[in-house]
Amino acid sequence: MLDTNPLILVTGSSDGIGLETARTLAHNGATVLLHGRNLEKTALARKEVEAACSRSLPEPVLGDLSSLKSAVGIAAELQERGVFPDVLVNNAGVFCKERVLSVDGIEQTMAINHFGPFALTRALLTQTGHRLRRIINVSSIAHTRGQLDLADLRLGNRRFDGYGAYAASKLANVLYTVALAEKLQGKTTVNALHPGVVSTKLLREGFGSGGSDSLADGAATSVMLALDPQWEHTTGQYFASRRPAAVNPLAKDLAFCRAFFEETDRIVDSVLASSRTS
Repeated sequence: MLDTNPLILVTGSSDGIGLETARTLAHNGATVLLHGRNLEKTALARKEVEAACSRSLPEPVLGDLSSLKSAVGIAAELQERGVFPDVLVNNAGVFCKERVLSVDGIEQTMAINHFGPFALTRALLTQTGHRLRRIINVSSIAHTRGQLDLADLRLGNRRFDGYGAYAASKLANVLYTVALAEKLQGKTTVNALHPGVVSTKLLREGFGSGGSDSLADGAATSVMLALDPQWEHTTGQYFASRRPAAVNPLAKDLAFCRAFFEETDRIVDSVLASSRTS
């Protein structure tokens, strides 16, 4: 069981569901470490969460998850601070309507929604002194329509479609969850979730519509998986509305999940090696 005051890193917590997740976690006694790309915006979010829980929170961490070097830099900064999260909520995500490549040559949606969180999580798990006990990956019901080609995980070869790239990235979250859960063998639990259909900036700009769920609804399953002792031994599962839910059939193919993990790992290693020599 986690301590009564766990340290929880929530990525993409400067607004939207991430900010609501941070606020609710802090209200329930957690020490929340906020993350964002923009210093001013993230600082304001910290003040908002501190006002809600009536106590001080750690200095937020900044980093751009579209860059693998920046993603692992987040873990390196925390290592230097001597700050080791108990729980990681990989919440940050985007929906890109147009094809844009990240600095690493990866389609931007896939870079931010999958590769960045993968690199950050890997770095946190392998650093000296890590104490991660729960990893929570915010996916989407869109993953059920996602398709992935192991030969093109960067999404560089197929014809671009905004929804297709988003669905693929969210399927990636679920496949990664299954494979990592197996690797960690319960020492650290790993679960994924659909937050609901919430009127966030992502939904409005990406899908051109609002949602029927509130921000509180959107944060609820992440908060449950982060804090509720009922789920402390559950791993490799996908949730929606705080309950286990159906997944894309590919997530039931353990061999494919393993191969997907290994190919992602290979790409991350290749990109990071290139960045060190450039």
